[in-house]
Amino acid sequence: MMKKTKKFVAFLMASTMVFSMAACGTSKSDSATTDATANDSATATTDATKDAAETSADGKTVITFSWWGGDSRHEATIAAVDKFMELNPDIEVQTSFGAWDGWEEKMATSFATSTASDVTQINWNWITSFSSDGSAFADLNQYSSIIDLTQFDQSKLDLCTVADKLQAIPVSMTGRIFYWNKTTFEKAGISVPTSLEELKKAGETFKTVLGDEYYPLVVGEYDRMVLMIYYLESVYGKPWVENGELQYTAEEVQTGLEFIQSLEDDHVIPSVETVTGDGADSIDKNPKWMGGVYAGIFEWDSSATKMQSALTEGQEFVVGDYFKDMGDYQGGFSKVSLGFAISESAKNKEACAKLINFLLNEEEGIKLMASERGIPLSKTGLQVCTDNNLLNATVAEANSKVLAWTQFSLDPTFEDAKLKNNPDGIYYDVMQGLSYGDYDLAAAATALIEGVNGVLGN
Repeated sequence: MMKKTKKFVAFLMASTMVFSMAACGTSKSDSATTDATANDSATATTDATKDAAETSADGKTVITFSWWGGDSRHEATIAAVDKFMELNPDIEVQTSFGAWDGWEEKMATSFATSTASDVTQINWNWITSFSSDGSAFADLNQYSSIIDLTQFDQSKLDLCTVADKLQAIPVSMTGRIFYWNKTTFEKAGISVPTSLEELKKAGETFKTVLGDEYYPLVVGEYDRMVLMIYYLESVYGKPWVENGELQYTAEEVQTGLEFIQSLEDDHVIPSVETVTGDGADSIDKNPKWMGGVYAGIFEWDSSATKMQSALTEGQEFVVGDYFKDMGDYQGGFSKVSLGFAISESAKNKEACAKLINFLLNEEEGIKLMASERGIPLSKTGLQVCTDNNLLNATVAEANSKVLAWTQFSLDPTFEDAKLKNNPDGIYYDVMQGLSYGDYDLAAAATALIEGVNGVLGN
């Protein structure tokens, strides 16, 4: 489609804004690790895969561990892994980590070829996407003598139980919420918005007072989809997908898309072309977010640290509120943020289980991991973090608001790669097409519905 060419041209015309950073930490690895644009390219790895020796030259048991995230998560996890190896000198952990962009595609290949790391940080939907028959991940119930499963509510463990196997330990629950750069709103002479009406008014105020390049909110293509679901659930009071069926008619979907387009038309959000032209792979690496030109996001509560730390000095980052004037219902959903799984192909599953339990349930691991992956679901994890004032206050505030407000659960197919992958997923195609003008509302709704039904098998 034309939007593909436009997006490519916009990217080429943008100034190069990507920078490389050396990854912090020194966990055991076969090569130096580099976090190239920590939120962005999935190249920060030690390539610790199945070709690593199961036993090191000095007789240690070798296991591999992979995760994605930003700088602060990398630093915390490396420190925890190093402490684990100090306390377990017979085990060597080889790490592989990077940013989200491109990570899922890389992991999909590793799962398909049985080359995934022994311990893997997984997205919740990966269980159904890559192991619906239980073939990719081990049953962690079999390692309950090592991993203290009593630390987790059974209802949360059930969310990770597929094919009669507990395929991952849920680390935290999460949902999307607004965050605001209060400093920029003050610069515009207004307060951060607490309603949809105030947000829409802020668009015109930003344009008039601060200039055309300033926007009160920035959302990527996938963010637009999640924001649209929040709006639709608020208006219609029903989940997006339930029992394998899309719950919305073409007319209702079109209403949601019209809402997203209205935000762009009212100068509330920049166009997809504008954001692409900024030349950054992700919002937290976008200089306009860093400098307060874009003053709001709709993000996972567990991403607060990453987004806040990206801001330049002197800017105040605050948690927003859900908009009560969005509709008659409390829209928005919560889900398992992520989990830790053991690959079925891992040769030393007991050592893997020890690592997981250390990271989630043992005091020294908990203190180092803190809330880098959200507010811990582990009872001991939460208690240790609370007692030692280790919970990021912003993450804790956001998470409490999410769990208090959201009433809808998320169907795991919502995050299916065919829908959410960049750049070829249906969400990207629809949101880009609508923003670039290649789709009208009716065509965009049709494309979205057909794409979702295709994934659902309907």
